[in-house]
Amino acid sequence: MEKNLLIAPSILSCDFSRLGEEIQDITEAGADLIHIDVMDGHFVPNLTIGPGVIKSIRNDTDLMFDVHLMIENVDKYIPIYSHAGADIITIHSEVSENILRSIKIIKDHGKKAGLAFNPKSSIGILNEVIEKIDLVLIMTVNPGFGGQSFMENQLEKITATKKIIDNSNSEVLLEVDGGINESNIKYVVESGANTIVAGSAIFSGTKNDYKLNIDKLRIY
Repeated sequence: MEKNLLIAPSILSCDFSRLGEEIQDITEAGADLIHIDVMDGHFVPNLTIGPGVIKSIRNDTDLMFDVHLMIENVDKYIPIYSHAGADIITIHSEVSENILRSIKIIKDHGKKAGLAFNPKSSIGILNEVIEKIDLVLIMTVNPGFGGQSFMENQLEKITATKKIIDNSNSEVLLEVDGGINESNIKYVVESGANTIVAGSAIFSGTKNDYKLNIDKLRIY
């Protein structure tokens, strides 16, 4: 078991008819972060949460909002999501025209910066920016929809990312998102991840099951 393993429930899998209560429930269940997926229907084939929704739930928890922007024209929206209540803003290496500029915009708004990589994307750019960011997100499904199966072939990428982080002597979080559950989390953590995003593995059953679901991931 990883002592410092952070669990970030993805609200993409929660009951949106009682969103505020769900945020409160997973906070009480022992979540470390709240992972919020933002999709624009262009970069990925789905539409999800706008800044108004994030603002509406900001007072439902003191946990950090880990906001993953899967959108085009990302620089335009960084300030908007910053003001809505994001604490960490993660952008995609595939979208930003100028990654260093995008990271600077995030930092200028007083937020932590993350960089995400799709399954088919190279992590080569990390060598240039690793000391300027706070989090790396490795996707182990093709982004767009929850409930997909974990892609085991991404474990090597997680290991390679961990090596880049270690060589930089930085405190960058290595986050992994996509199909993670109690049967495969062991391999993800052993490959170097210290922050786990999980949706359906946590938001299953009733609110009374959330703590048990989170605990199962922690002890893997």
